[in-house]
Amino acid sequence: MSATVDPKSQTPNLKLLITNYALWLGLGLAVVAIVIGALLGFAGVILTLAALAALAAGLWALTNIEIGLWGVIAVITLLPFAALPVKIVFKPTFLDLAVAAVIGVYALQWMTGKRRRLTLTPAHAPIAAFAVLAVFSFMAGRSNGPLTSNLARHFAEMLLAVGFAFIVVDYLDSRAKLERLTRIILIGGTLAALLGIGLYVIPDALAERALSALRVFDYPAGGVLRYIEDNPDNAQRAISTSVDPNVLGGLLAMIGGLLAPQLLTPQPLFKWRWLTVLMFAVVLACLVLTFSRGAMAALGIALAGIALARYRRMLWVMFAVALVIALLPVTQEYVAHFVAGVQGQDLATQMRFGEYKDAFILINRYPFFGVGFAGVPEIDIYLGVSSAYFIMAEEMGLVGLVVFLLSMAVVFGWGFTRRKLVYRDEALAPLWLGAHAGLTAALAVGVVDHYFFNLDFLPAGTLFWIFGGLALAATRLAGEALHQNRADEAVG
Repeated sequence: MSATVDPKSQTPNLKLLITNYALWLGLGLAVVAIVIGALLGFAGVILTLAALAALAAGLWALTNIEIGLWGVIAVITLLPFAALPVKIVFKPTFLDLAVAAVIGVYALQWMTGKRRRLTLTPAHAPIAAFAVLAVFSFMAGRSNGPLTSNLARHFAEMLLAVGFAFIVVDYLDSRAKLERLTRIILIGGTLAALLGIGLYVIPDALAERALSALRVFDYPAGGVLRYIEDNPDNAQRAISTSVDPNVLGGLLAMIGGLLAPQLLTPQPLFKWRWLTVLMFAVVLACLVLTFSRGAMAALGIALAGIALARYRRMLWVMFAVALVIALLPVTQEYVAHFVAGVQGQDLATQMRFGEYKDAFILINRYPFFGVGFAGVPEIDIYLGVSSAYFIMAEEMGLVGLVVFLLSMAVVFGWGFTRRKLVYRDEALAPLWLGAHAGLTAALAVGVVDHYFFNLDFLPAGTLFWIFGGLALAATRLAGEALHQNRADEAVG
């Protein structure tokens, strides 16, 4: 005999459910209204709309790993140091949230069975070994300084940045995906350059006020603009939203390297070649305005690599650019600044030489695994030097530095062995060359700047490993295309 349920007995439960739903909905709307009201009061309409757009983009990223990667690129290029205006144990940065979204979606794909096999390359082992050595040095050096929550968080973020190389390689399993991600990087870098030029040409007071408005997102407020040798009597340096002109210079050098092959290929990423030329001109102009000599030299090295590898015409592009910079009246101060740096006559270069000397002392005392990331065990030495390689040797020792250099050698060596396969695909070749050129620019910048291996500049480090993933993915796709062609020929 089946049981019957009196519909009247369900009415109170239904009413209670509706009441609870309405209560929680009301509370949720109230919280949203309070947050939006606070943002409007502290940040203004424009920044509030930007924050809401970022939140919407973040929620969208949770549905698609590619959208998440786009979000990471957008944050790195346009708001690299922005953080939420509210503290949740700590103030998570926009980059933290974007990276967490990508890693979360990637992990869910493994847990749900959408991914069953990890794509491996010859560079995976040395890169993983580098990460393991970083953990070892971090743990071994804990006694050299206070282990703060901020230090632990930044170190974890650095490891996640290294892991992005693996995620990018695993995700970019087709040329279409590689092309889309490359376009997003180029667009983001060009917009950063446009913003840098715009803030440079407007009156200083207006630029200062505009950049200081970002203080609600944990950007510095007041004294934001930068000048040569930090002297307002000298020329201003473009910074966009990167806080430091050298950080912006390193970003633009990588973007310039990635973009340069598109100038000469018969199948550019963007339909109109004039748009590619305009984008490169904007990036180059902003790079000049940063007065970052290391970044400009790094871009020159990257372009020379492209010319030697495939496009000899790039040498003419380099010659024309150098001639314009050398002869234009508005660039004479830049030329003088560059020459002073080469000759070691300016204060910044002399300070670098002093840092290198002190770094040699530390490395000589702790040569194998360094002193870790927390601090130094002796009072007469210090951590910090304007070179990614020196600071890597300080923190991880010569063992860590050698493993890092080995991983980069494998990335470029594997690409070199497959270059003939790459050149058979006219659409893939400029992507492959650009990724390696951008990575070359970053490695060259690392000789005189430390931003790509510094816990305080995680956006630059994340972009470095993304470019590493791009280079590996482009090399792997060349081999897969060959196997596919052979399979098609066998079937035919």
